[in-house]
Amino acid sequence: MGMTTNVSQTATCAKRLLFISVFANEEMNKLTKLGTELPSGLEIICGVRMDMDFSDQLKVRSSLGSTQDSPPLYMQIKLEEHEKEPVNIKELMLKKIKKVSTCTPKRVVNLVVALFPVLKWLPQYKIKEYLLGDIMSGIILAIVVIPQSIAYALLANVDPIYGLYTNFFSVLIYFFMSTSHHNCVGAFGVLCLMIGESVNKHVQNAGYDTVDDAAVSLLSNTTLPSNGTLACDKSCYAIGVATALTFLVGIYQVAMGIFRLGFISVYLSEPLLSGFVTGASLTVLTSQVKYLFGLKIPRYTGAGSLALTWIDIFTHIKETNICDLITSIVALAVSVPVKEINDRFKSKLKAPIPIELLVVIGATIISHYFDFNGNYKSSISGSIPTGFLRPKSPDWSILPNVAADAVPIAIIGFATTISLAELFAKKHKYTIDANQEMIALGMCNVVPAFFYSFASSAALAKTLLKESTGAHTQLNGLVSCGVLLLVLLLLAPLFYSLQKCILAIVTIINLKGALRKFYDVPNMWRINKIDTIIWWVTMLASSLITTELGLLIGVCFSIFCVIFRTQRPRATLLAQVKNTEIYEDEFSYKKLNSIPNIKIFRFDTSLYYANKRYFKSMLYKKTGVNPTLLVAKQKKALKAQKNNENKSKFFSKHNISSNTTRSQKEVKEVDAPHVNMHFLIIDCGAMQFIDTVGLNVLKETLAEYREIHIDVLLANCNPSVRQLVQQSNYFGNDTDCLLFHSVHDAVQFAEWEHLKKQKEIHALSAVVPEEVELQTKM
Repeated sequence: MGMTTNVSQTATCAKRLLFISVFANEEMNKLTKLGTELPSGLEIICGVRMDMDFSDQLKVRSSLGSTQDSPPLYMQIKLEEHEKEPVNIKELMLKKIKKVSTCTPKRVVNLVVALFPVLKWLPQYKIKEYLLGDIMSGIILAIVVIPQSIAYALLANVDPIYGLYTNFFSVLIYFFMSTSHHNCVGAFGVLCLMIGESVNKHVQNAGYDTVDDAAVSLLSNTTLPSNGTLACDKSCYAIGVATALTFLVGIYQVAMGIFRLGFISVYLSEPLLSGFVTGASLTVLTSQVKYLFGLKIPRYTGAGSLALTWIDIFTHIKETNICDLITSIVALAVSVPVKEINDRFKSKLKAPIPIELLVVIGATIISHYFDFNGNYKSSISGSIPTGFLRPKSPDWSILPNVAADAVPIAIIGFATTISLAELFAKKHKYTIDANQEMIALGMCNVVPAFFYSFASSAALAKTLLKESTGAHTQLNGLVSCGVLLLVLLLLAPLFYSLQKCILAIVTIINLKGALRKFYDVPNMWRINKIDTIIWWVTMLASSLITTELGLLIGVCFSIFCVIFRTQRPRATLLAQVKNTEIYEDEFSYKKLNSIPNIKIFRFDTSLYYANKRYFKSMLYKKTGVNPTLLVAKQKKALKAQKNNENKSKFFSKHNISSNTTRSQKEVKEVDAPHVNMHFLIIDCGAMQFIDTVGLNVLKETLAEYREIHIDVLLANCNPSVRQLVQQSNYFGNDTDCLLFHSVHDAVQFAEWEHLKKQKEIHALSAVVPEEVELQTKM
């Protein structure tokens, strides 16, 4: 058995050097025939010179591979690593602090230009090329934004005038601080919903009635109780909560920009954001249905608000205001077809038909002259003041109460804004600064919070409209602000008779893009099932629970899916594509050649503590060899074989012939299990890293397979994995010899080692035939 163990030992560097010395003369002769000069001292590894061109190497391979006695060629490359300079953390920190704290005129100028990118692009503005497009786009965008501003204010649970303030101030600030040329910031439906839920919750906690009044009271109106103290009414308190919330949202976003925390957005994948927006859109739709029927029902917040709202709608359906219902049906019948025309013929239309504004103007005129509010008790917008209110700081006492509510609003706001900015920057071939975008968006919330505005962000529909109507820079924002300023100073009171059901229609028809995502689900399922599940989980959680918890659940579930993918990745065996050095999944493709006596195992993720058990279980399953069980069976077979031999000797000694057949049968039944595998090659190409637990798993695998005379080789290791394996002395003294840069080199090495082993076994067959027979079976 000692000789058998020596025969089955793994290949070492000494063996390979011996092999080189045996075949060196023959190889050099063949290289000389090819016309290749051999400089003195050149190291040749398996017939391939390391300084040869690839074409010459192929000639050598074909030449040496043409004879049966020549070895299969593989390349063993030793790379010299760069020497890393020692890092002095103290000096590095002092250098950074000195650089940051140094104040020079040049640094001040650079800082100002970085904070206000308009100073960089405005002097380079191409008037002839850009001006006309920016002006036309700004006017068209303002026409669309005016009705949306009033409608989204209703969604945010504040007075209509504040929607106009929000779009005016946010666009004005974004003009000075943005690096994106096409983003359009302002009131965004999903954020307005989240703001409205927070406002409604705190208004209810303050003791105000959450049922909508027939007409909304003004912020400037205050009530004087009998004791003479001045107190806010419901509208005043609602905008106080909204501005405090907006201020905190802006502070969070500015802080994330300063500390460069934009990486947080990478955890909000596209399926997650799409599912969240769709779920929030369902909640928005539900919140607007009551206005279509003219119902006066409370606005619910918290888990189950969507279901409770629908229950209330069906419970009070008999109280429907016929005037509001008819108006809603007519407005939908007019708006939806025109929106479809805008979408289908947007490439042919010079500008989209401003159907929202036309519906708002027409409905306001009709409502005013027929006095829908007085005659039919239809709910209207009420008095909208002109001009601007005096700036006022947010109510600092409310800040602690809304601190938690501001977090998801800040994250969704900057994630949406940055993703749109990157999308259009890539399309139009310019660059943006993500951190500056966060600072700009944060300032679009911090400053307007002092001017009775609520949180804003970029919106896809308005940004697409802005880009499609010829906008080139943020200068069109100034044009939009000019139109909004005209409305605020002169035209705002004209919307007094505008029905709330019309504002609800404006909100609902702008949800079309998000709700159409349901049509994309079958295609998404065919492409990636896990992403589709993430979409459904986020969408259902956002609509059926709450938007904030829905976002959190979506993020957690998305991270869980990533962990699940790394814990249970794809594991397979590779086989060779005929007449190539390419190896592919033998279970996925036909007509691949399996290498005799060699198994090539591929694990499609990094090896770490969470998937160590799965790695070993899949390795045993795919190769069909479990070393632990095999060793146990071999020991059992050897023990049974010894017992049978003792029985045979006993029967022979006492001339007992009746049990001979039975004894032979028992010996046959306890033969050691045969393994048709001599080398295991682990393709590490998909392993980005291996932690200490994963390294121990590899060491255990090496030891277990060596115990049953199967050698383990590693191929395609990246530099970090290779360095870890070398530092851990994974193969003992053979570490540098048994690491390969390609699967094919490992296969060639394994084939040659197996061939040498077979020759050694045949050479020993004449001397120790019984041992050789046992070795062949093993």
